[in-house]
Amino acid sequence: MDRFNAMQAFARVVETGSFTKAAETLHMSKTSVTQLVQQLEARLRVKLLNRTTRKVNVTADGAAYYERVIKLLADMDDAETSLSNASVLPRGRIRVDVPSPFARMILIPALAEFHARYPDIQIDMGVSDRMVDLIGESVDCVVRGGELTDLSLVARRVGDLSLGVYAAPGYLKSAGLPLHPQELSLPPHYIVGFRWALSGLAFPYAMYRNGERVNVQGRYIISVDDGNAGLAAGLAGLGVIWLPDYMAREHVARGELVRLFDDWHLDPMPMYVAFPPNRHVSAKLRVFIDWIDELMALHAPRINRRV
Repeated sequence: MDRFNAMQAFARVVETGSFTKAAETLHMSKTSVTQLVQQLEARLRVKLLNRTTRKVNVTADGAAYYERVIKLLADMDDAETSLSNASVLPRGRIRVDVPSPFARMILIPALAEFHARYPDIQIDMGVSDRMVDLIGESVDCVVRGGELTDLSLVARRVGDLSLGVYAAPGYLKSAGLPLHPQELSLPPHYIVGFRWALSGLAFPYAMYRNGERVNVQGRYIISVDDGNAGLAAGLAGLGVIWLPDYMAREHVARGELVRLFDDWHLDPMPMYVAFPPNRHVSAKLRVFIDWIDELMALHAPRINRRV
């Protein structure tokens, strides 16, 4: 039995709650993962996992062993890195999940530069605006906009997205040009709604001007949980849309969107990189997070929130 592989397999089963998911993330067969965990239990002479037909639960002994195992695996990773000479770059595979507009417009166009720096790092990228189960899906980190609601995660704030209100010229021709945000809550106006995928809660639209605050609760034809879909709805004239300015810039330049309410402002949207508290920040993940921080400093540097 390879004790390192066995410990790694056990840790991944605990994190994913499934032998099948653990096998997928380790690129092994389910049978191999099962055998490794069984061999580990036989060696230790303790039951680490309770298995049923529906789920896998860690035992009390298994939970205690898991805490030691993840520290040991992290120490081994650090030892390998430190024993290599300084010219050897981080290597390996990381799994990340990022919002679809951010991936399309900022992250992926810049990845060639990251690859030039770190040619031996592979990135498995999920592209979505949904809430990701980082442990269950064995994701190393996520990039997300908005305040994080899962306080169990370790989060690093990497930037702030400036926001604006936009509409397509065809929409404005049909519904008229609104002069005050309150008009958006009344006919004939519509907004393009945005809802968080997991909670179903609507994104709050608050606007400020000279001490005045307006919360817009408009009617909508369509409500989405994906930024690219929201942008498409706005371009199609289905309503007024709130967008990060970087998403709207090229469409404004081409005359496809018009910015509204220039004398009003919105709180910027904070951007975070988040990862599980029990997930070791390996050298390869650390350089990726640092690179995201650099990227955001160029496109959306941190700013003071306006009140």
